[in-house]
Amino acid sequence: MSDEELLTLEEVAVVCAVTPEWLRDRVEEGLVPAAPEWRFSAVAVRRVRRMVALERDFDAAPELAAL
Repeated sequence: MSDEELLTLEEVAVVCAVTPEWLRDRVEEGLVPAAPEWRFSAVAVRRVRRMVALERDFDAAPELAAL
């Protein structure tokens, strides 16, 4: 994925092994940045991957994992 390419919510969910609902909740809470029309940059994908790992490995609350 290049830095200019934008992925859909469903594509990011697959790449990051989360449900679309999990990702949608984090976007609506303002924890994950999304471009218009629910598109995600490479930076957002990296952030989601880190959040998933922190929530899974340390049972971190979403708000803490987003820091």
